[in-house]
Amino acid sequence: MAEKILVVDDEVSLQETLAYNLTKQGYEVETVGDGPAALEAARRLKPDLILLDIMLPGMDGFEVCRILRNEMSTPVLMLTARDDEIDRVVGLEVGADDYLTKPFSMRELIARVKAMLRRVRIIREEFSATQIEMADKSIYDFGDLRIDTGRREVRRDSQIVNTKPKEYELLFYLAKHKNQVLSRDQILESVWGWDYVGDSRTVDVHVRWLREKLEKDPGNPRRIITVRGAGYRFEG
Repeated sequence: MAEKILVVDDEVSLQETLAYNLTKQGYEVETVGDGPAALEAARRLKPDLILLDIMLPGMDGFEVCRILRNEMSTPVLMLTARDDEIDRVVGLEVGADDYLTKPFSMRELIARVKAMLRRVRIIREEFSATQIEMADKSIYDFGDLRIDTGRREVRRDSQIVNTKPKEYELLFYLAKHKNQVLSRDQILESVWGWDYVGDSRTVDVHVRWLREKLEKDPGNPRRIITVRGAGYRFEG
């Protein structure tokens, strides 16, 4: 089946150009022009990738991304009209996987789309293989923290912790490699994909989110430790 891409942009001419070029590449494309329509289409279509403009009527792209991140792990490529670092940082903060500044070449956009979808396929295959490999051990106990891979559930002090899909995948990867120092590049390669083209700060953002949910004192973490100049270590 053709991979599905949702294009969200209020410029009709850009919608048509993106739809035409992506369809030529063999993708199934749907376009919408505002924030509320983007939420409805994403929930209905369950796309493999979302191209999301920041400046949208009804609800901006940041808010759309923030809401969707609580519901699904679909990769999001944000389109920003300005080469402004604050837009990129906020995009990462709300869960975008990558960003592209307008105006952009269609060749670059197609390359980003192919890389992101290839990463999705690899992650799905690796996660399925890992689930099979770990089927005989679905519960990971670390004192006050428990990870149940069968239920895809995290508990702290017996209380369920609501993790976003990417937060869960990151925690699972760190826990599998407990007591090992993992660099940001290693984490990006294994959790986001070997050909990830976004900003490595997304690892720091997701670690901070996990600490806020798992640590009694997020400012003085005892579970996910920063190893200065090297990366992170999960204390098992």
